[in-house]
Amino acid sequence: MSAPKKVVLAYSGGLDTSIILKWLQTEYGCEVVTFTADLGQGEELDPAREKAVLLGIKPENIFIEDVREEFVRDFVFPMFRANAVYEGLYLLGTSIARPLISKRLVEIAAMTGADAVAHGATGKGNDQVRFELSAYALNPEIKVIAPWREWDLSSRTKLLAFAEENQIPIAKDKRGEAPFSVDANLLHTSSEGKVLENPGEEAPDYVYQRTVAPEAAPDTPEMVEITFERGDAVAINGEAMSPATILTKLNELGGKHGCGRLDFVENRFVGMKSRGIYETPGGTLLLEAHRGIEQITLDSGAGHLKDSIMPRYAELIYNGFWFSPEREMLQALIDKSQEHVSGTVRLKLYKGSVNTVARWSDHSLYSEAHVTFEEDAGAYDQKDAQGFIQLNALRLKLLAARNRRVKG
Repeated sequence: MSAPKKVVLAYSGGLDTSIILKWLQTEYGCEVVTFTADLGQGEELDPAREKAVLLGIKPENIFIEDVREEFVRDFVFPMFRANAVYEGLYLLGTSIARPLISKRLVEIAAMTGADAVAHGATGKGNDQVRFELSAYALNPEIKVIAPWREWDLSSRTKLLAFAEENQIPIAKDKRGEAPFSVDANLLHTSSEGKVLENPGEEAPDYVYQRTVAPEAAPDTPEMVEITFERGDAVAINGEAMSPATILTKLNELGGKHGCGRLDFVENRFVGMKSRGIYETPGGTLLLEAHRGIEQITLDSGAGHLKDSIMPRYAELIYNGFWFSPEREMLQALIDKSQEHVSGTVRLKLYKGSVNTVARWSDHSLYSEAHVTFEEDAGAYDQKDAQGFIQLNALRLKLLAARNRRVKG
């Protein structure tokens, strides 16, 4: 790959990406553009601008954008229409943020005339795959630079030495080994590494940042009502809100009651297993409520088909194929299923648990007349069940007769 002339860097303002910024300048002698996304990670972003200026980035080459609404509306909500869960447990909080960051990197590269993008993902994880597959899907000509796969700064000591040599400010707590690494956005927090690397040891309490311990949650349950239109949440307790505002409020409610904690050993796309601590309070409430409203509005055939493709859909997102044709095809099927998924669900939050306790909808398929144990006024003829059973039993009876004959 020829040396890039101008690179758009996914820049957090932290030590690692500041080192990458300087490394790009010294290694390639290229101009660097920084992109910092506000995904709801809960950090002040002005220091990222200040540090970029300190490291010689022109003000016009510093992009800091609030993408929270786009993140929830165009990425999180479509994923939750599918009830996507990876390996039965993980709500894909890190995975779903990467395609949006890559999208903006590629768009900013086009705006600024850059010929490359760069990210700070290591060579061992999934994020390098997600960033790069998304970038190539959007611009097959783009160059992608992954410093962690190129440089010889293979230890924390070498990184700190490089920072000191290049006058990169180092926070005091960065001079020692970090206890674990954290990725956060409006959907979740993810903690990995160091004190969490032994899956046989319980994670220390200080790892959790967004949720109280269930034992310390309020002793009184709290009810919350979530209203949906065509599969997307539109209101909480009757108050209409924007997508990002809804997820923010659900995070507050879920975190208060200790909901959404997950200690998980997952299979990374690159082949190894890793242990992570995830907190997804708002997403946990959203998933429970969405399944609750689907219970009364989604036909059984549609619902069972949806459930059967969900693992494949979730795996595509986890592995970085958000912009693939197969994910888009599955999304079209999923979105078609959501045409009547409208109504309200009441959840009960208590000591780390979230349960649907009521649901109602003008689009409901639930018929009390058909399921009642009282007189049903002819809505259902129970005698019809006999023929239904006999037809479904026919092949089983034939199989049993054959097996008895062969054994005899």
